[in-house]
Amino acid sequence: MSASQAQTQRGGGRAAGGGDRPGRSGGGDADRGARPQAGPTRTDDTRGDARPPKVSQRKVRLSVSRVDPWSALKLSFLLSVVVGIALVVTTAVLWTVLDGIGLYDSVNSMIAQLSGTGDVDVTDFVGFTQVVSAATVVAVVDVVLLTALATLGAVVYNISAALVGGLRVTLTDD
Repeated sequence: MSASQAQTQRGGGRAAGGGDRPGRSGGGDADRGARPQAGPTRTDDTRGDARPPKVSQRKVRLSVSRVDPWSALKLSFLLSVVVGIALVVTTAVLWTVLDGIGLYDSVNSMIAQLSGTGDVDVTDFVGFTQVVSAATVVAVVDVVLLTALATLGAVVYNISAALVGGLRVTLTDD
């Protein structure tokens, strides 16, 4: 049985001017020139109704009662690795820029004028490899210390939150 035959058996078949819209009876209303009834009136602003929609903000008060030390360790490790990489890259770029503008040559010539000898080279002490190696050591120490301090901070927060109830936060629904 086709869809139109099923529609006809239920009493909703198409007549002249009946259309495909559901909710209309066979063609009686269309033959008399009556307009179909509109659906329920919408009150949202998409149709231009006079009433604007009500905006309500919901406020929720929550309390951070515990911070998981394992998640604090993982997050702090990841963030401190990013900071360490940024430190090494920034150090390398800064050294390259200072070398490019001729700072180390100017310092060498100034030391030669002051001391009277020209056998001192500043880049022996602050060469690219020495500076980047020192920045890498600082970055590794930074990763270890920041990870340990953040984990210890989570443990201390959990102890203090057990005593005073934690950090209260109010969230609103925009």
